[in-house]
Amino acid sequence: MRTLAFNTTKSILIECGASRRLATHVRALGCQSVLLVTDPGVLAARLLDPVLAELESTGLKVVLFADVQADPPESVILVAVEAAKAAAADCVIGFGGGSSLDAAKLTALLARSGESLAEVYGINLAKGPRLPLILIPTTAGTGSEVTAVSVVTTGEGQKNVVISPLLLPDLAVLDAELTCGLPAPVTAATGIDAMVHAIESYTSRHLKNPISDCLAREALRLLSANLHQACRNGADLEARENMLLGACLAGMAFANSPVAAVHALAYPLGARFHIPHGLSNSLVLEPVVRFNLQAAAPLYAELAEIVLPGLSGDVLAKANALAEYLGSLAGELGLPTRLRELGIGESDLDALALDATKQARLLGNNPREMNRDDIRSIYEQVL
Repeated sequence: MRTLAFNTTKSILIECGASRRLATHVRALGCQSVLLVTDPGVLAARLLDPVLAELESTGLKVVLFADVQADPPESVILVAVEAAKAAAADCVIGFGGGSSLDAAKLTALLARSGESLAEVYGINLAKGPRLPLILIPTTAGTGSEVTAVSVVTTGEGQKNVVISPLLLPDLAVLDAELTCGLPAPVTAATGIDAMVHAIESYTSRHLKNPISDCLAREALRLLSANLHQACRNGADLEARENMLLGACLAGMAFANSPVAAVHALAYPLGARFHIPHGLSNSLVLEPVVRFNLQAAAPLYAELAEIVLPGLSGDVLAKANALAEYLGSLAGELGLPTRLRELGIGESDLDALALDATKQARLLGNNPREMNRDDIRSIYEQVL
């Protein structure tokens, strides 16, 4: 008998318009003063207008921190922590994409615990406590609202992570209305990101487990069935809600059965060239899956039957069909499919490959061992 521990967010609310009724949830946590962490794009899109109006109309004190950058650097986290302390915040709300949610998690932790960011990098090194925390995603991608992980950019081409159950929020709110204004390219990239979470969780070498498997399969079903429609008609609330739920389930899955080489190769693209995380994943997805076929073809074949119902052929044929399907997604949805389209050339590949080899935690989860030459070859294939 094996030991299995599965952790996720203790309370999740799925409701259209729920973000406009947050005050009740803030007060239920015993809080009066909120630091709301977000990014300039969310602010410019006016998504926060009804949220702020409702919170302030109920007498809650709200301070806005809207300086989160994509792939947030350490400096942004530290400024957010100081903002929380200066406001005497007793609650943090993260509102936005994965970067805003990751920043909010660390802000809630460090503003209360007094720990430094440097001393909590790694697995279960944070001691806490943290401030009450509510997370509200505005993209259907990262699943950050249900993961015990925050990713921080620590230098050129380098990222580090904090992994701790303390980063799981008290409440996650999935409000499909918030995603209706997302442009199709953002919908596509974040949707593929969520699909990668499900696929890599299902094929992870370490900590793969029956609960994550169930979540990953259902996540992939929801995401693959709704991604094209969400891109075609951004106002389709049913498709939007299915995407949010799919991303959330994929987040639950990979939080307990972790991601692997796709993410290891995507991280340097984001850190060095500021390519959005979902797009970075989509660029290397197909060649990584093909590289892994000799080690994980049966698992890929099982997933192929979800996204391509009625598929025939043997295990290898089905696994190859999944790779082909995944490789066609980005182009079908209007995303760049080559590194050169994003200003990356042959001369950049050695540095990218070196950076990716430093993602030992992620590469260790890959179903097939991957060395620096393998990594460079994959980058070459999508150059």
